[in-house]
Amino acid sequence: MDKLRGLVVEDNLINLDLLCLLLERLGYEVSQARDGLEGLRLARQEQPDLILLDLALPEMDGWTLAEELKSDILTQDIPIIAITANSMPEDRERAFAAGCDGFIIKPFHVSTFNEEIKRVLD
Repeated sequence: MDKLRGLVVEDNLINLDLLCLLLERLGYEVSQARDGLEGLRLARQEQPDLILLDLALPEMDGWTLAEELKSDILTQDIPIIAITANSMPEDRERAFAAGCDGFIIKPFHVSTFNEEIKRVLD
């Protein structure tokens, strides 16, 4: 069976490395993007099984990227989990309205991360 493919879109290098490591530990082959435009290009090109998306990104923010991905026939069915330090209820609502399927607030516990991925993919 092929490995699951994940895409992490995160501009902070420390967070990017951590998220990639956590996905790899779950058996994913991981690609990474440092801004929203690169994330859009890689999502269309690679068709990952899951996207982890920071909302505060350069070039194109995460909310706009989620909207673009969900409006594109090539990427509309890819689950997206927003991972953000924005913890207000309206941030969560805005992320879901943009098309995100899950939401994790930084900093997070690894068990919370794993549970949200399982919830979104089930």
